[in-house]
Amino acid sequence: MPQSTVEGLVCLEQSPVLWPRVSGDAGLLRTKFAQKAGYIAETYEVVTQDGYILQLDRITGSKKSPSSDNKTAVLLLHGLLDASPTWLVAGPEKALGFILADEGYDVWMGNVRGNRYSRKHLNLTTLDPDYWMFSWHEMGIYDLPAIIDHIIEQIQQKEIFMITHSQGGTVFFVMASERPEYQEKIIAAFTLAPAVFISRTKSTLVQVLLDLANNNYFITCSIGIYEFKPSDTPIQMITKEICRDESPLQILCENYIFLMGGIDVELNKTLLPLILQYVPAGASVKQFAHFGQVVQSSKFRKFDYGFVGNIEKYGKIQPPDYNLGNVTLPVYLHYGANDVIIDVQVCIAFIEKFQFVSNF
Repeated sequence: MPQSTVEGLVCLEQSPVLWPRVSGDAGLLRTKFAQKAGYIAETYEVVTQDGYILQLDRITGSKKSPSSDNKTAVLLLHGLLDASPTWLVAGPEKALGFILADEGYDVWMGNVRGNRYSRKHLNLTTLDPDYWMFSWHEMGIYDLPAIIDHIIEQIQQKEIFMITHSQGGTVFFVMASERPEYQEKIIAAFTLAPAVFISRTKSTLVQVLLDLANNNYFITCSIGIYEFKPSDTPIQMITKEICRDESPLQILCENYIFLMGGIDVELNKTLLPLILQYVPAGASVKQFAHFGQVVQSSKFRKFDYGFVGNIEKYGKIQPPDYNLGNVTLPVYLHYGANDVIIDVQVCIAFIEKFQFVSNF
């Protein structure tokens, strides 16, 4: 089997494998999914400094690589409207979570606040408006540090690897900028299409959503709309039926995916019923609004509360930029020419501007 190694992480080149369908329960796509495939998996709860309770999935071993105490840990962090199953849904020998576990890594998969698996809080419920007063900024200064601390405590080692996708990269760069001391706990970060500088996007639907959320954020809050809800059981049952291979309506599911992320001839249509069991996984309106501000301003900066709000929050008219000069650890940026959300030219400009980034 061909393979290549990049700074301690192994990348395998493999042919697609057909993974059997599971039931419509999105929970089965997590640790139960891994256990069914013969992996040793478990779930933890992590409490953040501001009281959010996050679920964290872990694969400690497999038939190819039994559990042991001296494995190097790697944390995988998902993107916007996504969740931990994204690292497993393609199945053994194909999904990154399974590949890393087979190659001897202690694999951890996070779920940020507000997604379908991390909706609890010590004092609030999702019906409380205060619960939703977060964007990916809070994920960077609270969620990711809490997850890293939990992993370090569990494995009794000083450092871990980190792999992020899209918003996961945003969260990482916020943490590295605002809480740079946590870089001492990361060996290297591998960012897949990080949503940091997204001054242009070719996805009309995504652009419309970002503009609507940004331009109408305070209006939506005033009428009690604070979240993009995750798909519920009836929707999951419907998508499971119409997205299956034998369904004449499968093309609708395919076009839904393409509408969001662009056309991809390599899309495994067989996985559509599984993917749509947990996607969309939910998010706050403020997350979308914050991304909309990044696109509109072409700057990676903190949330813009308006003239008065910024004075109260930051002591200045404009929100401050994140200080990416604080990033000192090795960072690897992976981007795709077919990506309609994270533009290639923006990624290249990011690489040229910051010396800490290497590209693939």
